[in-house]
Amino acid sequence: MTQQTHVDDAPVHVDQRARMEILVAILLTMFLSALDQTVVGTALPRIVTDLSGNELYVWVVTIYLLTATVTGPIYGKLSDQFGRRPMMMIGVSLFLLGSLLCALSQEMWQLILFRGIQGAGAGAIFPIALAVIGDLFSPRERGKYQGLFGAVFALSSIIGPALGGILTDTVGWHWVFLVNLPLGIVALVVLYRLLPHVSHPERVRSIDYLGAAVFTAALVPFLLGLTNKQTGEWTDPLVGGLIVLGLVLGAIFVWVESRAKEPILPLELFRNRTVAGSIVATFLITFGFFGAIIFIPRWFQFVLGSSATESGYQMLPLMAGVMGSSIGSGFFVARTGRYKWMTVAAMALGALGLYLMTNIRADTDVMTVWLWMFVAGLGIGPSFAVFTIVVQSAVSQRMLGAATSALTFFRQVGGSVGLAIAGTLFGTSFADELPRQMANNGLPQPLIDGFAQGGAASLQGELTGVGVNLGDQILASVPEQFRSTVEPFIGGIVDAIYQAFSLAVANTMWLAMFGALGAAVVVALFVPELRLRHTTGPDAETADTAERSGPIIPAME
Repeated sequence: MTQQTHVDDAPVHVDQRARMEILVAILLTMFLSALDQTVVGTALPRIVTDLSGNELYVWVVTIYLLTATVTGPIYGKLSDQFGRRPMMMIGVSLFLLGSLLCALSQEMWQLILFRGIQGAGAGAIFPIALAVIGDLFSPRERGKYQGLFGAVFALSSIIGPALGGILTDTVGWHWVFLVNLPLGIVALVVLYRLLPHVSHPERVRSIDYLGAAVFTAALVPFLLGLTNKQTGEWTDPLVGGLIVLGLVLGAIFVWVESRAKEPILPLELFRNRTVAGSIVATFLITFGFFGAIIFIPRWFQFVLGSSATESGYQMLPLMAGVMGSSIGSGFFVARTGRYKWMTVAAMALGALGLYLMTNIRADTDVMTVWLWMFVAGLGIGPSFAVFTIVVQSAVSQRMLGAATSALTFFRQVGGSVGLAIAGTLFGTSFADELPRQMANNGLPQPLIDGFAQGGAASLQGELTGVGVNLGDQILASVPEQFRSTVEPFIGGIVDAIYQAFSLAVANTMWLAMFGALGAAVVVALFVPELRLRHTTGPDAETADTAERSGPIIPAME
């Protein structure tokens, strides 16, 4: 008997060498986009000082995330209509132009404006890069390569803080942006030369200008409200008011899209049980993961006294787990064609890691914390690769870009919502826990009452400076006539603050993140497992139609 073999058949055919060169260029552009966020974070204090813009510093980060998130689904849909190459070229070119202009900024408002341009370009990179992998590789093959994408983000988070510090301290903060240019130009040339230009004029029945406008109008206030939550209350019009406005406009957007000929975000995606389940699971995973990557460094800096750079390196166990399992899961899927139970088991392991983190205390051994972080990373890593493969396998080729960008969009929004809720839980718990820990340390009640009335709120912002002795900082904040009274209790106050900080992170924030990942496990159990094909094309799509389908919301007339 002759053994039958199969040949992997991709939707878009290029030779193997060209595929690998395109893959490297795609990974390089993604690395630059991801690296830009971590590098700029380290350089921000120097930038703010040089440009005299302390009151606007948060906008340097906010505007980039805002424009990148808003433009992502628009780029994804347009790439389905006009082809990946022109949309990717536009995105990378805008990103490089924004990088150059940021380096030339002389005023804070200029930097914010140019960061917006940079983000508008970055919005194309991630969703179209994933869609390009869907074009160049068959569903089974994609696993081997999409696992690299999670590794790229993990690697950028490791290298970024150190590179930002080195560039800022040696050649100046302008090079934080200029470093993008030579590498980005190389990637741009490779993509222009080798990435096939496959356009679909039959799909360009109309461009959904109204949908794009309403989508932007809905998303901007929603994301601004979540960003303002870091310094305001839910009842603040600039927090809750903007979020409600965004949700109302979001409902209008759904109505507009239900009547559009070529909607920016096709609603039929959400009538596909596999796509909808994958999006919900991804939202919940990033809800938990983004809280982890923000609050773990804060714990290292505040409780252990690590510098910003040191806390970045102390994230290595988490990132090592994410990188290893992301790449490993991709190869597992490519080899076996199976993913469901591997993904469910991995996510359960990630939930276990987050649950272990609820045991963190001020005196917890750092090696133990690293072990817990590694376990969490191992469990979360596969989601970066697998759900993209699942979504791309559940839709036809004509909707690949829209489906991929929808998944990317909800991944970003999940992170933003998670950060806002985690920050609220942490702030409330810290304010409640501090008086109890001060009482446990035998501090006088008047002193406890003073911190309870205002000290806890100020400590969250003013007393978390890295490299400053917390006891000295507390004394400096006390009126001079009371310092002799407070000074004998400084040791007990500092111990109480560290313990309250740790318990606030553990008992509320980590518990909420564990709950989100646990809910993601439940959702993943109901996501159907598709047969990942070695071939693509109309025959393959027809054969899998029954497996992909399964309406979960009614069609909108």
